[in-house]
Amino acid sequence: MEARLMIYIFDIDGTLCSLVKNAEYGKAQPLKERIKKVNDLYNEGHYIKLYTARGSTTGINWEETTKKQLEKWNLKYHELLMNCKPHGDLFVDKAMNADLFFDQ
Repeated sequence: MEARLMIYIFDIDGTLCSLVKNAEYGKAQPLKERIKKVNDLYNEGHYIKLYTARGSTTGINWEETTKKQLEKWNLKYHELLMNCKPHGDLFVDKAMNADLFFDQ
């Protein structure tokens, strides 16, 4: 039986990189083992959406900073969604299930 390809959604901050104080997102550090797992899913053919609420309370546009970080971290993805809740098969978020998902 062939495995079903899925749409995975990953929150960025606290899930794929460190949390930072005072919205200093440029200082966030990648969580390399988690990024490797996301890249493995991408390479298997799964669809990867990245989500962040950066700037949702301040109105600051963090999209360029975020894209540069993702490129520097060599994180593979199909879509970057800023300040909107995406739709997919599995949502991986620091507040809900990130530790469980990555520690499998």
